[in-house]
Amino acid sequence: MFRLSKPTIPILQILTILCLIYSCSPKKTDYVVAVYQTSQSGDNLKLITKNQPTPTSEKIKKVSLQVNPDLKFQEYVGFGASFTESSAWNLATIPKTLRKDVLTRLFSPTAGAGFSLTRTHINSSDYSNKHYTYVDSGDTSLSSFSINEDMKGFTGEENDQVIGIKLITPNYDLIPMILEAKSIKGADFNIIASPWSPPSWMKSGETSEMTNGSLLPEYYGVWAKYLSKYVSAYAEQGVDLWGITPQNEPLHAHNARWDSNGFTAEQGRDFLRDYLGPQLVADDHLNLDDLDAGLRVLLYDHNKSTMNNYVNTTYNDVEAAKYAWGTGFHWYANSELEENNWYQKSLDTLRTSWPNKGMIHTESSIDIDAKDPVGQYWRESTDYAGTFVPFDTYAYDIITDLNHGVQGYIEWCMILSDKGQPNPYDNFNSAPVLINPVTDKVIYTPLYYLLSHFSKFIRPGAHRIELIGEELEGLAYTAAINTNGSIAVVVFNRTTTPLDLELTLKSTTHKTQIAPRALQTINITNSTTKK
Repeated sequence: MFRLSKPTIPILQILTILCLIYSCSPKKTDYVVAVYQTSQSGDNLKLITKNQPTPTSEKIKKVSLQVNPDLKFQEYVGFGASFTESSAWNLATIPKTLRKDVLTRLFSPTAGAGFSLTRTHINSSDYSNKHYTYVDSGDTSLSSFSINEDMKGFTGEENDQVIGIKLITPNYDLIPMILEAKSIKGADFNIIASPWSPPSWMKSGETSEMTNGSLLPEYYGVWAKYLSKYVSAYAEQGVDLWGITPQNEPLHAHNARWDSNGFTAEQGRDFLRDYLGPQLVADDHLNLDDLDAGLRVLLYDHNKSTMNNYVNTTYNDVEAAKYAWGTGFHWYANSELEENNWYQKSLDTLRTSWPNKGMIHTESSIDIDAKDPVGQYWRESTDYAGTFVPFDTYAYDIITDLNHGVQGYIEWCMILSDKGQPNPYDNFNSAPVLINPVTDKVIYTPLYYLLSHFSKFIRPGAHRIELIGEELEGLAYTAAINTNGSIAVVVFNRTTTPLDLELTLKSTTHKTQIAPRALQTINITNSTTKK
């Protein structure tokens, strides 16, 4: 007979050891998983409550993804679209209650997309009703400087596209739009401001008012003061800017049809180093000891295909680089993205060459098909370089950018008419929200829902985290952890067949199925997640 011997370790010590072993053992966490889907078949950020893979005679490809929240990468600033005068004009044509509903659906993180990073234009842009600046012609003292153009409202006579359309709120404008967006419950967004062109009297070589040509060197100092005064004037109206770019699309100033200004890489470096940077410091907008503590200067603001050649000129100059928070870039030409693998190498080169500088996608857009503004996102479209499928291009571009170090993504106009207007230059774009200014019908395009998959679930301060899985043609994915501990996994299935997903987090595996031609956000919370 086996007999227990007298224990040589005191009972109390044994119990203590057992408790320690138990407390240090991994515990299975009960995760709450919510799956949201947007698809070509008609789902629009649809909450899928019963989405377990179902038995079928058809063999469905299974994909396993492992989430590692302990390995973090870049911190996110946000996602969203831009405030433009054209957007404000469209809101001025609809009833106030409808206008607030539109802004709620754009900026509320609970009742809407929760846009958190936006952009606007300094002086007029291609999506303004007409050319304008903030000073009188020839006023080098800037004594006439006023941002009233962004506040005074509309007459309904600005151009042929707006004539005859009733304005419900004529005194609405760009700044009132921004302030109303800020008033939406839960709204939390930052703004990057960009100039399309200095006043014509500061330039040479223009082909028409504020179009093409370049800033004369003798006006560099005046233009720097002008931009700094703009930052101060907006702050006085309750709009504190997060960032600024010295020039929108500096390489597009030879054949542009709208407000533009040429700045070579060398001119951009000299302007920042010798004029704009010191002016922003002198006016207490920029903090050289901590570039995150004040206004952030983003270089370039043009296509990512050639961004490294441009920014290296500034970053290699220590005196110029000290003023630059990071790089802003655009995606044009859209159709060239896929064939160039979404410029992954360019993104990696920028990130590894200048690891202490930020990276923000500051603009993207597509031409509108006014006859089919929703369906156009799911079929082939064209730009001046070729063909592409808009929804696919956006999904792949955003996910690729994020997986290669980008910290934010901004679409161009957030609101336009259902014809892509007003744009006096006949360059009609689509937008997340389209409004018929005559009937007041509001359309939320697939782009609105696509951006929501990121902006709603990946909040400011979140970090990208490791997401390991097999590579599969037509499948793209990324993951982030928010400051409250919630995790968002965004997956795009470009293929024409469903896919079974197995998502493993720690010791828990969740199974779901993603439909063909669909984007999903898998939102994961647990009992410790703060609301």
